[in-house]
Amino acid sequence: MNKNIKPAIAALLILAGLYMMIFTRSFGWGLVVFLLSAFPILLYFKNEYILLAFWQLRKQNMPKAAEWLGNIKDYKKQLHKSQYGYYHYLTGLTLAQDTPAKVEPYMKKALDYGLNFKHDRAMATLNLAAVAISKGRRQEGQRLLEEAKKLDSAGMMTDQIKMLRDQLKMPTMQKHMHNPHMRQRGKYY
Repeated sequence: MNKNIKPAIAALLILAGLYMMIFTRSFGWGLVVFLLSAFPILLYFKNEYILLAFWQLRKQNMPKAAEWLGNIKDYKKQLHKSQYGYYHYLTGLTLAQDTPAKVEPYMKKALDYGLNFKHDRAMATLNLAAVAISKGRRQEGQRLLEEAKKLDSAGMMTDQIKMLRDQLKMPTMQKHMHNPHMRQRGKYY
């Protein structure tokens, strides 16, 4: 649904409520209709598909959350600007388990558009750090881990940050892997 339809529905409900209160003198029903206009206004700023995807993520149901996000065909037409970042953030979180390599562009876009809460920004930078470490960009991963630690004021992600720091301490396998059958041989033998 286009995002501009919701304020129009809210305006019609407000007008209907005022009409019922003023001209038909049914104050009770007019007030009920007037209060019902709050739902389209709320859903204008907080999209229903994003709210349902958050709810499914809370229940650890990633496929269902991805299905709800799939209902958003063109995010620029369907979402308010404040929700662009959360659309990319949730899309990145749903892809994180299946294809971790595809997470990076979504999390970067989410941080570019902006996330309202510190813990969401911390989670996005933590995912970016994990991707950077897995791709071998250790310095960028270290920098992103420090940034995630600063953003995690509640201490909810200390275990994940510690685990990624331990991964940084481990040597990369490509440089230190030795073939035991090649120990005694020369360079060209």
